[in-house]
Amino acid sequence: MGKNLRQQRRGRGGSQYRSPSHRHLGDIKLPPINEGVGRIIDLIHAPGRTGPLAEVDFEGQVFRMIASEGMQIGQEIFVGGSGAIVPGNIMPLASIPEGTLIHNIESKPGDGGKFVRSAGNAAMVVSRGAKVVVQLPSGVMRTFDPRCRATIGVVAGSGHKEKPFGKAGAKFHAYRSKSKAYFKVRGVAMNPVDHPHGGGSHQHVGKPSTVSRNAPPGRKVGRLSPKRKKERK
Repeated sequence: MGKNLRQQRRGRGGSQYRSPSHRHLGDIKLPPINEGVGRIIDLIHAPGRTGPLAEVDFEGQVFRMIASEGMQIGQEIFVGGSGAIVPGNIMPLASIPEGTLIHNIESKPGDGGKFVRSAGNAAMVVSRGAKVVVQLPSGVMRTFDPRCRATIGVVAGSGHKEKPFGKAGAKFHAYRSKSKAYFKVRGVAMNPVDHPHGGGSHQHVGKPSTVSRNAPPGRKVGRLSPKRKKERK
């Protein structure tokens, strides 16, 4: 049995992989109302997200939602099946025509939105019936309950990938904001003085890659020795 993979350690959590809470502006969901009209009062930057957020005032209650391309301050947002097919409006899938681009789709009616939430992405309604078929950005066809709601349009911020980072430190902090593991140099690419796997005429470990669980720090690299399957007699 080897070491946990990096993605396994990240999934389990810990100080190294925990997403910084101060960079997240709360749980961004669709407003928990079935019918209503709101007005956009501000468009804000969310450090822990790829796309911007919109603050919408619904009769004194302010909700934050994922902004659509073309949104502007002062625009009215309609929630419900009677709204127009305008970017930013929130409608049930049963009321959205085929071929319409949508985002922030609910997995179950009322959960606030789970699918297609990153900048520049959009899904498309393919067909409607007892179930609504939606083509996700990956190309996968998925069926949804017709009562599930979605936002019309494409997620704003599609050009964020075009801006160059300029230096490695900027990318490090960007990865930290999104709780992603930053790049790490391979041990076999180092010199012998820097890592037990370093050196050699070509890149190879050069010794058994499994180490004892009792190995001291600095030597405990690579894969841990597998546990004994059964006790010795």
